[in-house]
Amino acid sequence: MPEALLKAERVHKNYGSNHVLRGVDLEVLPGEVTCILGPSGSGKSTFLRCINHLETIRSGRIWLDGDLIGYRQVGDALHELKESEVSRQRAEVGMVFQDFNLFAHYTALENVMAGPVLVRRENKTEVRERAVELLIRVGLEDKLDAYPRRLSGGQQQRVAIARALAMRPKLMLFDEPTSALDPELVGEVLDAMRTLAGEGLTMIVVTHEIGFAREVADTMVFMDAGVVLEKGPPRDVLAHPRHERTKSFLSKVL
Repeated sequence: MPEALLKAERVHKNYGSNHVLRGVDLEVLPGEVTCILGPSGSGKSTFLRCINHLETIRSGRIWLDGDLIGYRQVGDALHELKESEVSRQRAEVGMVFQDFNLFAHYTALENVMAGPVLVRRENKTEVRERAVELLIRVGLEDKLDAYPRRLSGGQQQRVAIARALAMRPKLMLFDEPTSALDPELVGEVLDAMRTLAGEGLTMIVVTHEIGFAREVADTMVFMDAGVVLEKGPPRDVLAHPRHERTKSFLSKVL
């Protein structure tokens, strides 16, 4: 078995007295697609933000490709990394949010180029070539010079996906990427994600799109109340859930 690209071990997270994550364990192998399902408030999005160290954890450990995320361990104690060190780690993880968060004054192409040019100081000509290729991959070859206000929600989200990929991440995180879209625009974003999954990109996807998860995921995870209740191949989790809470949730969404 290959080493896990991502490993989370006994991850806890609190917001004051609200215990959001209660000991989450998860491993994701290189090239795997893991889809996380669960009701609102179950801790799914918080867990993604902890992977990217957008949220600090109370206890536990998260490793990406063998490196401890967000912290340096000295003995049994964790010491949070400097922001510059966190930023370098964060560049290895692409994240696509519910909201597109594009730069309104940049074209689609400029949005995709921004990270590699401004953050990594890469050669602008080389970055432009890569950005054009990425926009073609997500089906936006005719929108290179369009500003976000001229793009549909689905097109904006595909620009956001290309922008994340431009940093050449080891892992892509998707936090309910279709939840802010009109129903008729959902398919175009899921199609782009299917293409990426087929190319072997390692992905963790928080989603309510059960059909997409059934089709694309290698591993399906069901979370509730800050814990992982079920984990396994989609056909097993969907057809033969073991936990009563999973059965109840699936009976309402399938």
